[in-house]
Amino acid sequence: MPHPGLLFSTAPLTDTTAEAILLALPPLTDPLFEEDQWSGVRPALEAVGFTGSPGTFQRVLLPGFGSLPVAVVGTGADPDAAAVRYAVGSGVRSLVGFDTVAVAAPGQDHQARAIAEGAGLGGYRFEGYKASGAKKRATTVVVHADGSDADLRAATVAADAAALVRDLGSIPAEWLGPEDFAQHARESVADLPVEIQVLDEHALREEGFGGILGVGQGSDRPPRLIRLDYAPETATRHVALVGKGITFDTGGLSLKPPASMVGMKYDMCGAATALAVLVAAARLDAPVRVTAWLCVAENMPSGRATRPGDVLRMRDGSTVEVLNTDAEGRLVLADGLVAASMEQPDLIVDVATLTGAITVALGNRHTGVMGDDAAVAEYLAAAERAGEPAWPLPLPAYMEEELDSPIADLVNAKIGDPAGGSLFAGLFLQRFVGRLGEEPDAPRIPWVHLDIAGSGMYKGSPFGYTEKGPTGATVLTLIELLTGKA
Repeated sequence: MPHPGLLFSTAPLTDTTAEAILLALPPLTDPLFEEDQWSGVRPALEAVGFTGSPGTFQRVLLPGFGSLPVAVVGTGADPDAAAVRYAVGSGVRSLVGFDTVAVAAPGQDHQARAIAEGAGLGGYRFEGYKASGAKKRATTVVVHADGSDADLRAATVAADAAALVRDLGSIPAEWLGPEDFAQHARESVADLPVEIQVLDEHALREEGFGGILGVGQGSDRPPRLIRLDYAPETATRHVALVGKGITFDTGGLSLKPPASMVGMKYDMCGAATALAVLVAAARLDAPVRVTAWLCVAENMPSGRATRPGDVLRMRDGSTVEVLNTDAEGRLVLADGLVAASMEQPDLIVDVATLTGAITVALGNRHTGVMGDDAAVAEYLAAAERAGEPAWPLPLPAYMEEELDSPIADLVNAKIGDPAGGSLFAGLFLQRFVGRLGEEPDAPRIPWVHLDIAGSGMYKGSPFGYTEKGPTGATVLTLIELLTGKA
């Protein structure tokens, strides 16, 4: 298991059989430290300079806990569920070398689910290829809080979903081509009430998926379109998830420089996210139909590869002049958006490590959010509840003319003009979102575009429950969006 097993316990923390204890604590000015049980630990915390600020982690010798190793992590003042999750995640990530860890957040027993989620997310470890390495994180975390079975199930499912994204993103592209990805999808839903259909290169050609084929034709490993459908009888809503799944992105004939190619195995994290969230919805018996479209291809240069200036015919019959083969994600997503639209769901959400420009605009933690105002507002509200940073961006009408091509319906990139690159990509995708009726002016299906190029693959110093590599960004928010549970 790539994250620790989670358990709830209502036994006194001093009776734990764990090998170490982690306490998530507020600043020393909090009324908690006026209580008899905790007033005695204040001098020890003051002695080591504990501030209680969010995520600060220290090992400390505390009276009343015998010889057990103890660590403390700060929650900040008046923590909500997101702050508790962040603090516990930071603590479990940092406390290594112990097989079993007991975790408590005094005064926050009502946040049992958030405590468990933080432990599961922060305790993630990639079961990779090292023969030996640093001390490992806990394999079991006992959460000392009065959590319900539903809390434990939700926390475990969320941690599993994020772990699936992080695992798939960490596998070298050598071992994760398009068909390999399809096999992982099959295995992920094998025991769930989920229908899966995999379109190979022949089916894609027959059905006119020119975007996915055009991106994948340079590789010896042909592309796949994977459709998964979770459709419970209790469903009151239909949400389609469309994920970018570029298993490796060289840039194609618009070849990336060597440094920019490092890490491009992560370019399938959007498809991994769509897969993981659908799996989570099915495991939680969510009363919503979820259809995931995973647009999977490898973008490689060869004598077969799409050239700059070539024209691709997309699933809806429209044509795209490819000016930059490194702007490939929007081409596969366009086909996926058309396919999703044909089923007329109530909401379409696409997820993609799409543009470097989003990192320039928003940094490495915020997800860029574009789309219809009401749908974007719904997503941002879910992100607020889930504690995941997200920021809305516009789709300016004045940029529409920049999509025009002299020989095709539109171009896929602006050459020599970096201004508003993420917005241009969003406007491109918007063209492929279907409408609610046959009339040309019928409103579009509600749609949200999530650009996770910055938030989905982190390169900086670890923080909270996040470390270097694929992060699982937007997983918690999308689960929250589908289930509506805080």
